[in-house]
Amino acid sequence: MRIVDLASRPDLLDPALDLGDVGGEFIYAGFSGKMITPVRLLRHWARYFLIALDDDGEPIARALSVPLTYPAEDRAELPDHGWDEAIQWAAQDLMDGRAPDTLCALEVVVAPRLRGTGLSTPMLKALKARAAETGLKRLIVSVRPIGKEDEPDVPMSEYAVRRREDGLFADRWLRTHERLGARMIKVCPFAVTISGSVADWRKWAGVDLADGDNVIPGGIAPVHANLERDCGVYVEANVWMEHPF
Repeated sequence: MRIVDLASRPDLLDPALDLGDVGGEFIYAGFSGKMITPVRLLRHWARYFLIALDDDGEPIARALSVPLTYPAEDRAELPDHGWDEAIQWAAQDLMDGRAPDTLCALEVVVAPRLRGTGLSTPMLKALKARAAETGLKRLIVSVRPIGKEDEPDVPMSEYAVRRREDGLFADRWLRTHERLGARMIKVCPFAVTISGSVADWRKWAGVDLADGDNVIPGGIAPVHANLERDCGVYVEANVWMEHPF
């Protein structure tokens, strides 16, 4: 396996995106998800879009991240709005011409046939190395715990602190970060917020919403729907973690 970036291999953008989504298509339907379009990835963040290739040169994993400034005068702590606000911070820094000092990992996606084989670990290590190579001082991650899909109604503040008998996090994605030395900073309760009509959610998640809370494929929290208003709102919590340098 070798790892390249989108800056050197822009031809790999579509094959890398075709590896799948984090959770589901709906994750990218919100405002922040729309900020990381292929055009913006190529134009602004190509050095921080890493792609793992197999021996035949085919993409088998991708890791997307954005550089931003943290902490700063107007950013005393990591945001409660997690993934959403981190993308906004990165966009603001681009517009303001503010030099970044931090890399924020947004997602690691492994080819479906290779999930569970440990490929996420070298991808995280590669992100950390890229941060150091480009003069950044830290790697932060708004972690979306994988096992939370099985317990969408459990509060993240309860789920995220569970540990195994050996003392490591019970959730395997949190545990992967912990084994690489990352420490939990805090839960970000509004990491991803997505709203849409009943028809939108049918398209995004393949479900027909009912009044109240709805469990959807790939969701780690329910979608709360009001059919009279033709609206469904999804708010998921994540966990901020920071990797040491």
